[in-house]
This record gives sequence, C-alpha cells and structure tokens, in this order.
Amino acid sequence: MQLGMVGLGRMGADMVRRLVKGGHECVAFDRQGAAVTAVLQPGVVAAASLDDLVAALAKPRTVWLMLPAAAVDDALALLLPRLAAGDVIIDGGNSYYRDDIRRAAALKAQQIDYVDVGTSGGVAGLERGYCLMVGGEKEVVIRLAPLFATLAPGVGAGAAAGQSPSGSAPEGYLHCGTQGAGHFVKMIHNGIEYGIMAAYAEGLTILRRANCGKQEGAIDAETTPLREPQYYQYEFDLAQIAEVWRHGSVIGSWLLDLTASALQNDATLAQYAGRVSDSGEGRWTIMAAIDEAVPVPVLSGALFERFSSRGNGDFTDKVMSAMRYGFGGHVEKKPRPDGD
Repeated sequence: MQLGMVGLGRMGADMVRRLVKGGHECVAFDRQGAAVTAVLQPGVVAAASLDDLVAALAKPRTVWLMLPAAAVDDALALLLPRLAAGDVIIDGGNSYYRDDIRRAAALKAQQIDYVDVGTSGGVAGLERGYCLMVGGEKEVVIRLAPLFATLAPGVGAGAAAGQSPSGSAPEGYLHCGTQGAGHFVKMIHNGIEYGIMAAYAEGLTILRRANCGKQEGAIDAETTPLREPQYYQYEFDLAQIAEVWRHGSVIGSWLLDLTASALQNDATLAQYAGRVSDSGEGRWTIMAAIDEAVPVPVLSGALFERFSSRGNGDFTDKVMSAMRYGFGGHVEKKPRPDGD
C-alpha cells in the first residue's frame, strides 16, 4: 500500500522504515528537511511540502499524522484544503479521544474518513513492532489492515502459554470501535503504564533504603526514630534484583527490562534528575474514571507523583512547614545530601 507520513520524529521515522521494509511505499514529510533526508531509501518518496506529499499520493489517499496532540488540529487545517472525498486521515499520536470524535464528524461532512490509532512501542518499535489500538469505521479499518499488520509485532510476539489466538489482537493490532475508541484504549493503556512504573520505582526505593538500620539516626523532636534498626541491615544490589525478576517472575515486563538495563549501567541513576513528565493520557484517564465513577487510587496516585517530581508540590510543602513552625516552633531539617 501507499501511505503519506507527516511527522518524522522518534516514532514516525522508524514507522516509515518498518513499512518500507514490509513492502509499502511511503511519501514522507516533516517541517525539518533533515528528518526527511534521514529516512530516504528505496520505497520512500521525499516531500518538501504538504502540496508535494498530496501530489505524490494516488487517490484515494491515506495520510498518517504522527504528531504531538497539540499540533494535530493545525496540521489538519493545512491538509484538508488539499484532500478530496474518499481520502483517509490517520492520527497515530496521543490525541484526546474526544478530539477524535469532533474531528471525525467535521471530516465526514467532506466525505473524508478519519481513523485514530493509539500507538505503543516507543523507540524500539522498528525492531519489536508496534501495538496498535484502532478506532474508525469498520470497512475503512479493514482496508487499512495491511498497514497495521506490517507495523504490528505479528503472531507469536508476547503470546502466553495456553492462549488460542483469534482475530487480529494476537498480531498486535485491534479495531477497538468507532472513532475515538483507539485513543480511548491507548489512554487507559498509558494510565496503567503510569501505575506500573510507579510501583516498580516505589518498590526499588524501599529496597534501596533497606540499609537504614546501619545509619546513625537523628535524635530530636523532629525525627521519628527507627525503633528496630536490626531489621534494616541489608545492602541490596538493585541491578541484580531487577535482573532476577526478569526471569520467571510474575512481575516481569518490558518496563522491568528497561529498568534492569538502566540500573546495570548506573545503579545510582545519577544522570537523571527525577523530573517525570506527563503528556496528557494519565490526566484523561483520571477524568474518565471520575465520569464513570470508577475508583482509581493507584493510577491517580501515580499521576500526582509525577506532578510532585516536577516541583509542583513545593509550595504545598512550604505551607505545611509554615503551619508546623507556627503551632509548634518546628524548624525545618535540611535534606540529606543523597536525597534520602
């Protein structure tokens, strides 16, 4: 099949490479000309502009947007005057599913189909493949299935013992429902991701602090004493623990693989400041949970921890310190040099 790819960032460029390797033709465009040059190979046509991209695509055209969520509407505004009835626009980024519903309705009036594809796989997707969660009209999704099948990992990747594969899900892509459904499922996927990441991080931090019984504790009115230090005398090798968990453990995962690799490279993770961003999906997951009256203490706690990591709770902490000083004369203790 032929596809126009708009956006050649960390994932878009590798998706072009995987599609071409699978026998598809890609017309590639990015505002940064160097990004287009970087993906050139047999099967890739360079587009210097959106006009060039649209002109190089045979009708009916399929254009895949691999852009930040905030850039999609602007890109659509530029693309739509250049497209025609029967064309398809795919949004493969992390858009809010409600925006998909709005966009699909607007495009339908112009007889242009809109498909939203929640895409998971990150920078390893070129080799591992991408998990694709698709929203759109069934007949359009069926027509695009060869693209999804090429991008997806394929049958056998990650299959569990005893499973009886059926449909496209075991290949790594799934038609989840009408417009917005793909990004809704990806939204929840990322909300769960936040929770899993936080659980690994918190557990490893408890292991890291399991030697606190060997440390001399402060004796003052501001410090809760460690009453039984004899139970916290361990010096754990976090890199080796993360590694052993990768082999046969029920908590094994690709996220654990990445964690083990990072700890092997540097057990202190000194190159990281610990400022954890959130690109929107975690927030939208919590909003959906509120609308549905679903309790999500783990997912909401993981999201709020990301806010705290960026210093957004600093003033909150200052207010509490001010109150403690006001009612009890409690003076703040200086943080330890190692952050513990």
